[in-house]
Amino acid sequence: MAQDRPTAPELLTAIADFLREEATPALDRTEPRLGFQMRVAVNSLAILERESRLGPEADRREHARLATLLGRDGTLDDLNRELARQLRSGTRDECDAAMMAHLEATTADKIAIANPKWR
Repeated sequence: MAQDRPTAPELLTAIADFLREEATPALDRTEPRLGFQMRVAVNSLAILERESRLGPEADRREHARLATLLGRDGTLDDLNRELARQLRSGTRDECDAAMMAHLEATTADKIAIANPKWR
């Protein structure tokens, strides 16, 4: 059940901030290996925060593009499986401009969640 405040993204950000700003520096001084693992954990929390905040809209856009591209509706998983099936069977050409635009947009959304500093 959704709560009012703090929201899930706010909680994830607060946890990541504490671990990054206080726990990681302390571990770096005493246990460098654990400091590194803490940075990995902090990065994972940041990904979860972005997924929570950006993921639903990215999924909605991907679903809409796939439904248009394939000319039918279904779940996001079903539509992705159908596109993969069409590519494997050769019924859809990998040079299809609409498909490539869809894949580029989907990839950009995934990168914005996984590593927004990449671009």
